[in-house]
Amino acid sequence: MNFTVSSSLLSSRLQTISRVINSKITIPVLDCFLFELKGTTLTLTASDPDNTLNTSFEVIESSEDFSFAVSSKILIDSLKEISEQPLRFEVNKDTLELTIYYLNGKYSMVGQNADEYPSAPVLGDGAVKISMPNSVLSNGISCSLFAAADDEVRPVMCGIYFDFTPENVTFVASDGHKLARCRDYSVKDAEKSAFILPKKPATLLKNLLGKDEQENVGVEFDGRFATFTMGEYELVCRLLDGRYPNYNAVIPQNNPHKLTVDRASLISTLRRVAIFSSHVSLIKLHIEGGKMVISAQDTDFSTSAEESITCSYEGVPMNIGFRASLLIDMLNNIPGQDVIIELADPSRAGVIVPAEQKENQELLMLLLPVMITE
Repeated sequence: MNFTVSSSLLSSRLQTISRVINSKITIPVLDCFLFELKGTTLTLTASDPDNTLNTSFEVIESSEDFSFAVSSKILIDSLKEISEQPLRFEVNKDTLELTIYYLNGKYSMVGQNADEYPSAPVLGDGAVKISMPNSVLSNGISCSLFAAADDEVRPVMCGIYFDFTPENVTFVASDGHKLARCRDYSVKDAEKSAFILPKKPATLLKNLLGKDEQENVGVEFDGRFATFTMGEYELVCRLLDGRYPNYNAVIPQNNPHKLTVDRASLISTLRRVAIFSSHVSLIKLHIEGGKMVISAQDTDFSTSAEESITCSYEGVPMNIGFRASLLIDMLNNIPGQDVIIELADPSRAGVIVPAEQKENQELLMLLLPVMITE
């Protein structure tokens, strides 16, 4: 069996799907790529126990249908050293000996039987099917992924909650200290449905989604698995099992004190001042009139810093504490020039929103305060 393929195209596709492969894999064959040739269409697959990513494209020529698995590391490391040129693959169907011929040489290795490679899960008959623009999915994941938890004690929090309703789709992530909620009104579903996407496939999707904002992504899911189909790639992943907390219930609704400030200026000020904070990166905000004073100290090392920044504030003078690292994370994931921080009192969570929301979108961040000594 033989086929010919572009070296740069093959290398690029293998590099992309290799992100699925787990370095601590316990099933040896999952350290391989699966090659499946049908006619002139070559399908490449990479998997770990919970995720399967595949891509298909046309080869230059082929002799017959065949499939085999081959070591991912050896193949990627060898192909990335080859300039753009046709590669000819020859596979012995009986011994699975693989020879790759290029311009001035050849590589030889032994593949594995494709029958040993696990098949991707098949969704049930009652699976929900939804189509959404590339930009909606990309933006929803980008705005919320950073807030997902790493706590294995609460696995349902270790991912992004996709909440579909007849009015909108909402992407939510939270670790109990911070929360990100991105709602888009351009995507609607006839019935209410939801699933929790783990962090790893969410990160894979974030990197896979292209620049074409008009391209649609097909999303199909049942109670256990989800499939995302985009362009030349398809990702099948296991979903997190469990009931996601009522995220709307934790968002304070009455926040009379509103602070408007330049986002970039606030980020740079926080970074400077936080250098002098304790190991928990606690910073204190004193807000009054048109000025906010940001301060931090570390009593163990007798260091402190204080810096003021202009703002627009409607409310009573207030002192409130936050973890600088969490606040900076949130501000980095909010678009636009200005942000609005809505506060009730120093003991209640602060709500952060962009001063100008994108069309058909409603983005909200929530951050719990840290108790400070006046």
